[in-house]
Amino acid sequence: MRVAPTRSGLLQQAALPMLFLLLGVVYASWAARIPAIRDALALNSAQLGIVLLSSGIGAVSSFPLAAWLIRKRGGRKSAWLTGLVLLASLPALSLVPGFETLLLAAVVYGAASSSFDVAINAIGADVEKLAGRSIMSALHAWFCVGTVSGALIGSGLAGMGLDPVTHFAAIALLLSVPLYLSYASLDRDDLDPHGAKRSFAIPHGPAVVLGVICFSGAVAEGSVADWSGVFMKDQLGVGDGIAPLGFAGFAAMMLVARLVGDRLKDRFGARRVICAGALLAAAGIFIAVPALNTVTTIFGFSIAGAGMAALFPFVYSAAARYGSTALAAVATFGYSGNLIGPPIIGFVAHGWGLQMSLALLGALCLFIAAAASRARALG
Repeated sequence: MRVAPTRSGLLQQAALPMLFLLLGVVYASWAARIPAIRDALALNSAQLGIVLLSSGIGAVSSFPLAAWLIRKRGGRKSAWLTGLVLLASLPALSLVPGFETLLLAAVVYGAASSSFDVAINAIGADVEKLAGRSIMSALHAWFCVGTVSGALIGSGLAGMGLDPVTHFAAIALLLSVPLYLSYASLDRDDLDPHGAKRSFAIPHGPAVVLGVICFSGAVAEGSVADWSGVFMKDQLGVGDGIAPLGFAGFAAMMLVARLVGDRLKDRFGARRVICAGALLAAAGIFIAVPALNTVTTIFGFSIAGAGMAALFPFVYSAAARYGSTALAAVATFGYSGNLIGPPIIGFVAHGWGLQMSLALLGALCLFIAAAASRARALG
C-alpha cells in the first residue's frame, strides 16, 4: 500500500526546484526593469553596457569564493548565505543615486547571483548522484519557470506604474520565505574538506569546442535577456509594461522546448538538435531585428528562445563525459560569455545602433550551428 507523502516530505521534494525558480525570478526581475532604471539614471547605451559588464565581472570573480564556501560550508549553507545576499542586492540596484553606485551594486548582484547558481547546482549534482537518474534538466526547467514568471510579473507591475524600488523590495521579501523553507528542508551537507580545490580550469582536447559553443550561446542568451527590453522600447516605442514581453516570450519558449528536448536528443542526437536549434535561433533573431511591429518582434525573440533551449543542457552533458574538470571549464566559458556579451552589444549599439548589434547575435547563432555540426564531442 502506497503511503501518502508527509508535509515535510513534500517540502523536501520541492526545496531544490524552489531554489532554481527563485534564481530565475530574480534574474528576470532585474532584466525586466533595466529600461526603467536606465531612464531613471539617464544612462546611454555605453554606460548601460559598463553596468552589465560590472555584473559579469562580479559573477566571474566570485568563483573562488563560491568554491571556498561550498568546500567549507557545503552547498546547502552556501545557497542560504548567497541567497540572502542575492535578495538584498536586488532592491539595491534600484536604490542607487547614480552611475558609479549602480556599478558597485551590479558587481555585488553578479557575484551573489553566480555564487548562488554554483551552490544550487552543486546540491543538484549531489541529489542526482543519490537518485541514480538524471534530474538536472528538470531543475533547469524550473529556472525557466522562474524567468517567465519574473518577466511577466515585471511587465505587469511596470504597466501598473509601480516603480522598480517597490517592485524589487516586494520580490525580495516574498522570495525570502521559499529561500528559508528550502534551506530548512534540505538535508545537511556531508562536508569533504579534502575535496578538489580548483576553482578554474582551462578546456583542452574535445572540451575546447564545447567551451566555444557554450561561450557563444551565453553571449547570445545573455544579450537577449539584457537588451531585448531596451530594443523594444527604443525601436518600437512601447511602454515599460510591454518592453519585458520580448524576454518573457524568449524564456517561455525555452521552457517549452526544454520539456521535449530529451526526447529529441534520443531520436536525433545532441549534435543535430543543437545545430537545428541554433539555425532556428538565428531565424528568430532576424525576424525580431527589423522591429516591424510589437507582435512580430516578440514572436522573433520567442523563436530564438526555442532554438537556444537545448544548447546548455546538452553541452554540459557532453562535457561531463570527459570528467568534472572539463565540465567546470566549459561552465566557466559560459559565465565568461555572459560577462562579455551584453557589454559588447552596448558598445556596438552606441556606435551603430541596437538593430546592428542584434543582427550580430543572429550571425553568432549561425556560427554556433556550424560549430555544433562538426563537434564530435557532442556525440
